[in-house]
Amino acid sequence: MDDKQLAEELRLTIGQLVRSVRAADTMPPGEAAILGYLDRSGPLTTADVAQQRGVSHQSAAKAVKELLARGLVRAEAHPSDGRKVLLHLTSTGRDRLAEERQRRADWLGTAIDGALSPGERRTLEAALPLLSRLASHLAGN
Repeated sequence: MDDKQLAEELRLTIGQLVRSVRAADTMPPGEAAILGYLDRSGPLTTADVAQQRGVSHQSAAKAVKELLARGLVRAEAHPSDGRKVLLHLTSTGRDRLAEERQRRADWLGTAIDGALSPGERRTLEAALPLLSRLASHLAGN
């Protein structure tokens, strides 16, 4: 298999895996993504969230409004720009995100256990650093 074929197979397979794992989600993907960004990056503005998600400000604002209403995030005045607010993950939001992540991990773990032999699991484990390095390279890190 040449590099282009490998790249296409990898893209298709990882895309299918991600879509399958998301089937276990109980939160809308946009909301879970925002909670994840806040967890990894710390406070962000709605504009930051929109940029990271690659969506319009209006779309991000709609999801943020829902998260605020459910107490999963809180808004605080931006320290250097009074026109903006910083979004913070609340403890309720952190707990909800942890539940969602655990649900995904449990669901995927059950699939790994049911579909892969011990040798295949070791092969998958050995591939993780390669996939991580590839992801970092694509992200420009």
